[in-house]
This record gives sequence, structure tokens and C-alpha cells, in this order.
Amino acid sequence: MGRGRLRVYLGAAPGVGKTYAMLCEGRRALARGRDVVVGLVETHGRAQIAALLEGLEIVPRRTVVHRGASFTELDVAAVLARRPRVVLVDELAHTNVPGSGNAKRWQDVLEIVAAGIDVVTTVNVQHLESVNDVVERITGVVQRETVPDEVVRRADQVELVDMSPEALRRRLAHGNVYAPEKVDAALANYFRVGNLTALRELALLWVAGKVDEQLDRYRAEHGIAATWEARERVVVALTGGPEGDTLVRRAARIAARSKGADLMAVHVTRGDGLSGADPAHLSRQRTLVEDLGGSYHQVVGDDIPGALLDFARGVNATQLVLGASRRGRLAQLWARGVGVETTARSGSIDVHMIPHDQARRGRRPVPWPDTGLTVTRRVAGWALALLGLPVLTLAMSAVREHLSLPSVILIFLLLVVAVALAGGRWPAITAAVGAFLLINWYFTPPVRDLTIADPDNVLALVVFVVVAMAVSAIVDLAARRTREAARAGADAEVLSTLAGHVLRGEAALPSLLARLRETFALESVTLLERTTPTTPWRIAATAGGPPATTPGDAGTDVHIDDHLILAARGRLLHAADRRVLEAFAAEAAVALRQERLRAEAEKARPLAEADRMRTALLAAVSHDLRTPLASATAAVDGLRATDVHWSPADRAELLDTAHESLARLDRLVANLLDMSRLQAGVLGVSAEPVALGEILPGALDELGPLAGRVRLDVPADFPDLLADPALLERILANLVSNAVRYSPPDRPVVVTAGRYGGRAEIRVIDRGPGIPRDRHEHVFLPFQRLGDRDTHTGVGLGLALSRGLAEAMGGTLTPDETPGGGLSMVLTLPLAEEA
Repeated sequence: MGRGRLRVYLGAAPGVGKTYAMLCEGRRALARGRDVVVGLVETHGRAQIAALLEGLEIVPRRTVVHRGASFTELDVAAVLARRPRVVLVDELAHTNVPGSGNAKRWQDVLEIVAAGIDVVTTVNVQHLESVNDVVERITGVVQRETVPDEVVRRADQVELVDMSPEALRRRLAHGNVYAPEKVDAALANYFRVGNLTALRELALLWVAGKVDEQLDRYRAEHGIAATWEARERVVVALTGGPEGDTLVRRAARIAARSKGADLMAVHVTRGDGLSGADPAHLSRQRTLVEDLGGSYHQVVGDDIPGALLDFARGVNATQLVLGASRRGRLAQLWARGVGVETTARSGSIDVHMIPHDQARRGRRPVPWPDTGLTVTRRVAGWALALLGLPVLTLAMSAVREHLSLPSVILIFLLLVVAVALAGGRWPAITAAVGAFLLINWYFTPPVRDLTIADPDNVLALVVFVVVAMAVSAIVDLAARRTREAARAGADAEVLSTLAGHVLRGEAALPSLLARLRETFALESVTLLERTTPTTPWRIAATAGGPPATTPGDAGTDVHIDDHLILAARGRLLHAADRRVLEAFAAEAAVALRQERLRAEAEKARPLAEADRMRTALLAAVSHDLRTPLASATAAVDGLRATDVHWSPADRAELLDTAHESLARLDRLVANLLDMSRLQAGVLGVSAEPVALGEILPGALDELGPLAGRVRLDVPADFPDLLADPALLERILANLVSNAVRYSPPDRPVVVTAGRYGGRAEIRVIDRGPGIPRDRHEHVFLPFQRLGDRDTHTGVGLGLALSRGLAEAMGGTLTPDETPGGGLSMVLTLPLAEEA
């Protein structure tokens, strides 16, 4: 049997209806006569889900025992033994209990699909690995259960289950998603309209990417090269000239006219890699493209129109933006130009020719390149030309009667080639002209006369000069190309170092300038800045010796923009080095902006933290204050009712409920007040010798009946601590109640005390699920349980307050892993005798 099909229902958040849609699909398949079973579906107490499960065959789950507790998981073996045609599996990203066959449920699903069984499953977008960090930044909640994107992308069908944020919040408020007691906290935190809107956009974009992949695969499989305008994609061609900024902005405006259009910039580099593009312009334009939400690409091709169109068709582009030609009218008579040629071959792609300031101004004249030969070789070439020709003429004159004119021409040609190999073009041209005159005067009849009697001899001499000059030109060109390739290699190595500097995160501006100074052996490198064209320059950053305070003080300066200039002092740089220098300058400007953005972010961090604390405080007040207040109010209203006659037992129970709720309310208010005093630095601490054995009973009394789940292992002769008795009791009560909350009922919480390094160490040990080591410090964030944090690793104010109280008394509070599983909270305090 072949591979089964995988169908995934993707949602933006819990409650949008993924499980409902999956079960409806299962019931439709069953009505069509297909063999459908339920592998695993969680109802979470929802009546609608339970009703849809009626009539569907459910494969019994597998029971796994872990740390003394029993859990149920998907029984893959039972599903494979049953061999249905379709199996429904909920929560694809679920992590299986240790001891299961696979660590993740998605691995179970792939195993079932590989056996030839179709699987219908569900997953939320926040569980996709690629967007996990984005979701954390949006919601503040870390999703530990993730599924690789590739698993979902390989699904045969992905269906988005969509719902507006307002509709989802209504479902939540009506109790269709969570239990009533969880609704208020969910609405105030994770299920805020902004969070749901962002998650919905993530889901839509992810599915859109999946659709793009399917479309590209379909076009490739069917050999479709024509552009399908399913989505607007605007490609702008950059030459590396100053007009690129205008083209990018114009292309961005074109893309903005269509909702969801993509903007891509492409630069075509010649196949030999020796491009004439300005790297500073390209770097700035790349930053501009990315700032406008586009992407930058670079392709290699000698046929620029062909390379542009190949790229555009490869990305299924609908529009191509080009700049008007910079070539003059006369030049356009000889060749149509890139713009005209691209338009003629564009086919269904719309081509926009954008005018700009550089149009028809012609390209910058390129100076005749110097020879790539060393001074020694050029001197040797001239010496060989000026001395070799007379010597060779004298030698051949002695045997003139034995040589024919073709032989003489070949021997002189050999000398010209040798001159070309040694000295390059100009010595070779000089040797060729001199040889032509010497051969004509001494060896061509009539001798000692510049006239030539035989027309064939004229042709031979002309061919001799042409060949000699051609050889010299080839040698000179090869030398120049060798030099250019060497320089390009050196530039590439420097730019590679710069790229490595950026990729390794060494974006600090002083480090970048120091690397630039070392690369070119400069005295100093300075980044100068001014706010307006009339204000004086000031030093933004510098490296090396005495800095340049104005551009005029520098030996070489690179203009970055109207406000930034890179000034280098020291040796004069070759003109070819400026391209690399400009790349460094562009990166220095980016590094400066990043530093300032980080500084602004640091300034905004306290405000954001204060806002987060304020939001969390409101959530805590709205939830934790409301619950005990509602319980106490209901109990008092019941006692005051005149139409109900309560028995003594009922009256006592109502009084106990009111008392317990008010006591809980009192503790919460006390915690809030103490936390505010701690943050204000006005909490009064009265440290005195205190016996631990006298404090523990009071801390356990707050647990009520749960105190029986705590075992004390404190030596009777344990020395006194130096602490505030009331604050110490508060700390221990918080730690013990937290441990009891998470420890299994059959595993008692243990409180031990020991003496280490002149300090007392009190451990509150539980056998609960524990906390990953990288999350240890997160449990001490205030309002974590009720804020936008993971609800399974935080306890609200308790631990944050406990650590603050411990530090106020000169102690510490740190978490530690319990051997065998669980969490140990370690409280250290000074001993009275040591103090």
C-alpha cells in the first residue's frame, strides 16, 4: 500500500473551530462510505465536540505511566492494527509523555501516513516552528510544543479555519472555548484583539506562502513559463548608479497600489565579476528596498536583458521597472540599449521606463586603463625595443643574402612579440613601427629606400604591423585583467571580512572603523556627522590616531549622505580602493543607526516594562480580587437572606467560605502592598534572631487541610536565623503553598534545613513537573501567572515577592532541580551567631 494523505486544519488561535471542522469532515467521509475512526480528540468539556464524536468509532488510547501518574496518548499500534481508511488526530504539535513510542505526536501522524492511512489533523499557527519567536514577541507566551514547518508544508492539503477576533472573543465569553473561571484572564491577556489580529495575519500569510509553493510546483510540473498574474510582483532593476533611489521608490509606489504585492530589486553582475557598479550606491539602495518591505537579489549574466527577464519570470513577476537609458542619442543609434531590448523581449510582463536626472547624460567616461605590468617589466620592454632592434638589424644585415623577406619579417615579429611579453602595449607598438621601417629600409627591395617595389611586400609588412600590434594589445589586456582580477580578489576578501564582521554580530561602530583602519593601514578613520548643512561637523565615532574634525582635514573622504561623511587620514588611497571604502562607509552608517536604535530601545524599555507591569497588575486585580470578593459576597448575601432558613452546618459552611475568601483577599492585598513597598524601597525590615521551628507552624497554618501534605525535616537544634519573623513566615508560606500546588497528591512536599558556609539554607522540595533550567528566572517575574506568560510556570506575585523579601533581609532565593524530578526552592539567610 502506498503513502496515505495528510490533511491539516490550520487555525490562528485556540477556539476558531479546527477540531469542529475536522470532526465534520470525518462525519462527511463516514457518510460517503469511508472507514473513519477517531485516533485522539480532546473535547476540553465542549458539548458540541462531544456531540460530533457520537457515532464515530474511537480507537482506545494507550495508557503511559510517568513519575507515578497515568496519562493517555494516541495508540499508534492500535491504529495500525485497525487499519482504517481515515483517522482523525487532534493537536498535531502535542508532546507525548516520556515512554511513548515517539517524542511528538506529529511523528506518530507521519508513521500512520507512511503505513498508507489518511490522517486529518489540527494545529495552530503559534505551534509552527518558524513563527514561534514571533508569537512569543506578540503574546508574551512561550510555546514549547512546536511542529516543524516542513511537516505541515508536506501535507497534501492545508485548510485555514478562520474567524475574526471579535467573533472568537464572543465564543470565548459564551464559554464555548474555556471553562468559565478561565474566561476573564484569557480575554484580558492572550485573547486580546491585537494579539488575535496579529496571529490571524500570521496564519493567512503562512497559508499564502503554502499556496505560492503549490502554484510554483504546478507550473514547474506542467512546464508553464508564462507569467500568471495571481499576485502582483514588482521587480526593479538596479545598475548601481545614483538613479537607483528614484527607481526603488517609484517601484514601491507601484507595488503599494496592489494589496499584498511583492517588491524585489535585482542587480545583474557581469560574468567576469568585474562590475562597474558603485557598491556604496548598491548598499544604500539595498537598505532602502528592505526598509520599504522588499527584498534584494543579485544575479550573474552577460546578457543583461536576458538575465533580468529570466529572473522576473523565475519569480513570476508581473511588472518590471527600469530606468531610462543614460546613453546619449548617438550611442543609441548603434545599439538599442537594455531598456528597449528588455521591453521587446518582455512578453506578458509590463515594463515601466522611469525618467530620472541621469537620463541621456551618458555614462561617466572611463579613463584609458594603465598597463598592469610592473615598472621593471616596462623598463625591460623599452630596453629590448630600443636596443634589440639595432642589434638584430646589424646581425641580419650580415647574412642578408641568405634570408628571404618572409624570414626577415618572422624574425622581427619574434622580437616584437618578446617586447610585447616583456613591456606591454607601447613598447611593442614602438618596436613594431621601428621594425617596419628597418625592414623597409634594409631588407625590402629597393634597399636603402622607403619605397617598395613589390606590392606583395607591402601586404607582408602591413600584416606584420597588424599582427605585432594585436599581440601587444592581447598581452597588455591579459596583464590588465590579471591585475584587475587580483584587485577584485583582494576586494572580495576585504568585503568577505566585512560580511563576516556583520554576520558574527560585531556591529559595534568602533570595531568596524578599527577594522577599516587596519585593512588600509590608515592613521585614523572618523565618521563625521552634522544635523543640517549649516551646522558644524562633529565626531560620531573614530578609530586610530588624531581624528579628522572636518572633511578638509582628511586625505580621503567618502560622502555617505547629506549628514554623514567618512574621513580617513594617512596614506592616499588608490582610486580603486574607494569602492571598498564606500562599502565600509555604508556599513558604518548602518551600524551608527543600529546603535542609536538600540539606545532608543533601551530608553523605551523601562516605559514598556512599566506598561507591562501596569497591564499585569490590572489583570491580577480584575481576576484574583474578583474571585474571593465574589465568594465572600455570595456567602454574606446568603446569610442575610430572610427567605431561606439555614441549618447550623450550612451557616457554618457559609461563614467558613466568607472567612476563607476574605483571608485570601487580605493576603493578596498584603502581597500587592508589600510588592509596591519593595519596588519603592520603603519596606521596613526588623531583623532579629528567630528560631526556624517557631516560624514553620505559622507558615503551614495558612495551608489549612493541605498542611498534611508537607513533611518537615529540620534538626531540633538548628541555630537561630537573623531575619524578620513576619517576613520569613510570609516567604515560607508562599514557597510551601506553591510546592503543594504542583506536587502530586501522593508525593509530600519536604522542607529541610542545613548550614552551609556560615549561612542557613532552607529547601522546599516538591516532586512536580519541574521547570526547564532556562526558565528558572522567569518564575520570579511579578504577575507571571496572570500576565502574558505561560500559566504553568508562574505563581503570580508569590515568588516575586518572596525573592524581594529574602533579599531585603540579606538572603537569596534561587530555584534548583530536584533529583528524580521536580523543583527545589533554596532560601539562604544569615545565621544569628555569625552576624
